[in-house]
Amino acid sequence: MRNIILTGFMGTGKSSVGKLLAEQLGFSYLDLDALIVADAGITINEIFARHGEPHFRSLETDTVRRIGDEERCVVSTGGGAVVSAENRRLLRQAGWVINLAATVEEICLRLRDDTDRPLLRDDRSGGRVAAMMAEREPFYADADLRIDTTGKSVEDVVAEIVRFLEARG
Repeated sequence: MRNIILTGFMGTGKSSVGKLLAEQLGFSYLDLDALIVADAGITINEIFARHGEPHFRSLETDTVRRIGDEERCVVSTGGGAVVSAENRRLLRQAGWVINLAATVEEICLRLRDDTDRPLLRDDRSGGRVAAMMAEREPFYADADLRIDTTGKSVEDVVAEIVRFLEARG
């Protein structure tokens, strides 16, 4: 079976869904941001602070390239990974792309105590979240399946993904 690539804005449930989905399928679970941190030896916040977003995005693309060599993995991407056309191409080659979404209100609620989001460090408002989501929407739409996770349990979202995969053999 192909890899499953989870995309979506921060706070949509990619990590929680990815871990449970991998467990249910007997796949490995890979978190793109965790791989970047392991390779860089510093946190994402530190990468942004020391080197800026362009450097982080370069590391992200290098890591996405490596994922293409993996099989039977569920991969949770960072929220902005799909902005790059190269990343989208590589992710599509690597497996099924499944986009997770949620309302602005739900995302703000889920991220209210999260301090590890450098792009929301200076402005955590609903307006900022909505603007970023709107900017990324065309890239999130480039998916094989889209699921709104608002008001759904992790188990329900995983079940939707499993049904999608079963229908595709």
